[in-house]
Amino acid sequence: MAAESLGVELGQIRLVAAHGWDVTGAIRAGCAAAFVARPGKVLNPLAESPDVVGADLGEVTDQIIEVETQ
Repeated sequence: MAAESLGVELGQIRLVAAHGWDVTGAIRAGCAAAFVARPGKVLNPLAESPDVVGADLGEVTDQIIEVETQ
C-alpha cells in the first residue's frame, strides 16, 4: 500500500475522488477522503461522509489545506 511505502499511518493518507464508492472505500480502509462533487456525482447517503466536499478540485484543495492546518 501507499502508506507502507511512505512509512506513514493510513489516517495520514487522503484519497480525493469524484466517485462515492471510492470515497467510501477509503474511509472504511482508514484513510481520510475528499469528494469532488462533479455534476451527476453523489455520495452514498448510507455511508460515512468525508470531512471535505467541494464542487471542484480547487475548492477541495482549499478545504484540505484548511482542515490539515487546524
